[in-house]
Amino acid sequence: MVTSPHWMASEAGARVLERGGNAIEALIAAGSVLAVVYPHFCGLGGDAVWMVSDDAGNAKTFLGIGQAAGNAMSETDIAVRGAGSTLTTACLVDSWETLLTYSAKTWGGSEPLAPLLADAITVAEQGFPVSPSQTFWFDFRAAESEAWPSFRDLFRRDGIQHQPALAATLRAIARNGAREFYEGDLARRMIGDLQRAGSSLTIADLAATRTQIAEPLRLPYGDTLLLAPPPPTQGVTTLGIMGVLNGLSPAKIPPDSAEYYHALIEAVKQAFLDRHLIADPAFADNASAWLLDPDRLAGKAAAIDPSRALAWPQPYQPGDTALLAAVDSQGRAACLLQSIYFDWGSGVVSPETGILWQNRGAAFSTDPSSPNCYQPGKRPFYTLNPGMALKDGRPHLVYGTQGADGQPQTLSLLLSLLIDHRLDPIAALTRPRFLLGRTFSDSRDNVKIEENIGADTIAGLTRLGHEAIPIGALSPLGGQAGVIRIGEGGVIDAAHDPRSDGGAIGL
Repeated sequence: MVTSPHWMASEAGARVLERGGNAIEALIAAGSVLAVVYPHFCGLGGDAVWMVSDDAGNAKTFLGIGQAAGNAMSETDIAVRGAGSTLTTACLVDSWETLLTYSAKTWGGSEPLAPLLADAITVAEQGFPVSPSQTFWFDFRAAESEAWPSFRDLFRRDGIQHQPALAATLRAIARNGAREFYEGDLARRMIGDLQRAGSSLTIADLAATRTQIAEPLRLPYGDTLLLAPPPPTQGVTTLGIMGVLNGLSPAKIPPDSAEYYHALIEAVKQAFLDRHLIADPAFADNASAWLLDPDRLAGKAAAIDPSRALAWPQPYQPGDTALLAAVDSQGRAACLLQSIYFDWGSGVVSPETGILWQNRGAAFSTDPSSPNCYQPGKRPFYTLNPGMALKDGRPHLVYGTQGADGQPQTLSLLLSLLIDHRLDPIAALTRPRFLLGRTFSDSRDNVKIEENIGADTIAGLTRLGHEAIPIGALSPLGGQAGVIRIGEGGVIDAAHDPRSDGGAIGL
């Protein structure tokens, strides 16, 4: 099974599985296609966070996260767009090579990189129909993008999108390997474009970029063991929400009720109060064990008032990304989120290579006392957190979502629906979602909730003290999630979000 937010990416992954490739290999093929057809959410100028497990539950996380430039930042403020936001390198391409090495050594994988990139090269060269998602985000940033050099020359609002320069870039990587992106002629041409635009990144910064392998964080929940990536990702936040929720007995609360959504929203608040502690563990203390201490989580659950909402004026982290997941014929599972941070990243394009660079450096804090303050070589706080749930020691759920601050919120809803209320993937993905806090389109600290939850439930949330604002059913604000479920006897079912342009393909 493979699932992604674009049907062309899902098909590329399915072709690898069909010829006997494993879940990691399938996702490299699917992810490279997605980097072409979903340029507003991900690309070669961005990062990736992976979670993989064999059929016995031996799981690893791979943090394909670029580090801050080696030159110290001179500005007191961090730019959100433009060259001043291109403060970190891009690690997606390096993660491909790292995962293929792991696949070959641990899973007996035999696929080289070149054939896995073949579909992406063809799509970039021959063109593809612009997706509804790309059209939406192109229109949303229409005024801003007028000031982004070369952007309008490369990206379209509608019709057929061609990316010949990106096809040539992918071909160079296929021919010379992933390190071509960091140390070869491609790297030099790419850095030349970025520096001409005003970026502080250097060829030495690219050469120092490496994917890190780490143990996932773990939290028991019901009859499953939840896995999430460690800091600097917000995986600990997702697990924290679930740990608090566990103390509220959500399985006993009707899932369409105001009380159910109140419990979820209040659990989110309790976990989000700790997000300021998340930072690169190479530069700051790793607070994960303390944040996930069972007694501490129980105390947070006890602090929730079932009859009244906690006031909520907290900082907002924007950003977008894309989820891909696969399970192969041996029961091995992989999922990844790849991202350029904000929709359209920094807006800085390398015309020679067709690469749009991320603005992940905007996630750093300018407060020198923050554990997430900017430092050369440091990785910023990271919203990406794909996950898995093990059951009886084996992969049971593989999941993730697009949506920055919305990621832990959407995942907590999905996990509760899947585990507490035993919904199947498509039913869980179709259920109405909420989004706490500010967004790019609404600066109020309210709770946006999809209107198909019903007027009575929205009124109930209002009575509980939430500023509940209805948004459209299946709204883009709800994110784009995907779920694969492995049931008894190895039976697999899956779905991708009806809010996306993709779906799941089973073989």
